[in-house]
Amino acid sequence: MSDSHDETYDVVVVGSGAAAFSTALGAVDEGLSVVMIESTDRWGGNTSMSGGGLWLPNNPLMRREGAADSREEALEYMLTTIGDPGPASSRARIEAFIDGVDDFVLTAEKHGMRFMRDTDYPDYYPELPGGKIGRAIEGMNFDVRRLGEWAATQRGVVPLPVRTNDIWLLGRAWSTPGGFARGAQFVFRTLGGLVRGKKLVGLGGALAAHFAHAVLVDARVPLRLNCPATGLATEGDRVIGVRIGSGASQAVLRARRGVMLGAGGFESNQEWRRRYQDVTGYTSGSPGNLGGPIEIAQDQGAALDYMDDAWWGASLAPYKEGPAMGFLVGERALPYMMIVDGQGRRFANEAESYIDLGHHMNDHDRGGDYWMINDARYNRRYFRTFSIQPGLMKAMAEQGLLARADTLDRLAEAIGVPAANLRGTVERFNGFARTGRDQDFGKGGSAYDRYYGDPTVHPNPCLGPLTKGPFTAYKLVPGDLGTKGGLVTDADSRVLRDDGSVIEGLYAAGNTTASVMGHTYPGPGSTIAPASVFGLRGARHMAASQQ
Repeated sequence: MSDSHDETYDVVVVGSGAAAFSTALGAVDEGLSVVMIESTDRWGGNTSMSGGGLWLPNNPLMRREGAADSREEALEYMLTTIGDPGPASSRARIEAFIDGVDDFVLTAEKHGMRFMRDTDYPDYYPELPGGKIGRAIEGMNFDVRRLGEWAATQRGVVPLPVRTNDIWLLGRAWSTPGGFARGAQFVFRTLGGLVRGKKLVGLGGALAAHFAHAVLVDARVPLRLNCPATGLATEGDRVIGVRIGSGASQAVLRARRGVMLGAGGFESNQEWRRRYQDVTGYTSGSPGNLGGPIEIAQDQGAALDYMDDAWWGASLAPYKEGPAMGFLVGERALPYMMIVDGQGRRFANEAESYIDLGHHMNDHDRGGDYWMINDARYNRRYFRTFSIQPGLMKAMAEQGLLARADTLDRLAEAIGVPAANLRGTVERFNGFARTGRDQDFGKGGSAYDRYYGDPTVHPNPCLGPLTKGPFTAYKLVPGDLGTKGGLVTDADSRVLRDDGSVIEGLYAAGNTTASVMGHTYPGPGSTIAPASVFGLRGARHMAASQQ
């Protein structure tokens, strides 16, 4: 189709998160013309709503700071943790990710993006061969006033200059000296920005803002909001553009070099969640992630994989129709708490990586009840972001999603679990807390667990006995940060058919694709990092292709 509404660019990018922005940045770096389209009224996607970390082994910041890492160690670690469950996480794709780290970081820095290392953050399995501490990076706090009019349409920004390593320290701001000191630093950082007339943001909001400033402000790449892709235009077997609009306003954005689908997964599409995952998804992802780009690629014969999987994790049960409330990360590693099933029994290491706990919740009792149980010291000693959300605790209590009681038996009655089971579970757990060794599930046995623990609690910073009432129970569900299944791509982000052949002109990255990380989560930022690396790799490949 061709009419007066059609436009032509070298690259057309669908989406506005890390995968999309990295592709656009690569196109700019290569001197190519590029346009971005976003289906919703806000840009940034899951990236802007996230913690903003990028797990990038052997990255340039590590080398500048003298931190030991190597391509060989990174490869050993990824092959050990991921294995080779399918073409999406093949050795070739894993090596392409590792080999693309430098290009992404250096290109982003060249275009004004600034990063800092999370020096204390471990890989999620640091004791495995090749495991390390300090491979993750994040964007420096960013003054969103620099975005001009784009600041008003950014998705899900926390309007505070938070950094990743603030989270675990602020969690114990009134229980440890280090936490108190970090709390003071955070206050002064926030006030300092305000005094200087800045509107500083951190985490995923900062990373997305860095991308947007480089691409939308400096490079003046056009981004069209409320502009969903309705299909792909083809000539023969090659994709040559993206269809937008409908009826008389239908048009094609033509792409000389290629189309990149970097528009997230399908976590907000409940029909797909039931079809592929047999769940009603309690997601923390973007409401605009409905799977449309995956569907239009399927129409061209694209292969799919990992559609049954997601970036799972325990979340507070929603108190009203809608997404889960509070995706739990560090809260699970603290002492004086445990997680039990509907029978009042533990079933996993509460402090393990969130995706492992999510898998364990689904595998143990998909659709069953789960409760986070803690004693008075947990509530008194540790700051939890969900506890300050207006009206949340009251609403959860009114709907039976939160209960408090002076004794464990009364708590068990309130949440509908067998009292004898809960008492027995607590007694056994308290014994582990006294000895410092969780003989059932190993809580606190990994450096990753202990990262979020309380160092003032001995002998295990992740284990504290549940002995002091009142006791509290929060209902949990297996939530997620997004889906991890989608289009199968090669090392250069080209979309593949079931027979392994390439759909010419069509590229994909990020949660629109089946993840290179397989069914696991090697380290903090294992979603955004490959989205960024493979977005840039796709742009590089487009630049090298013939018009």
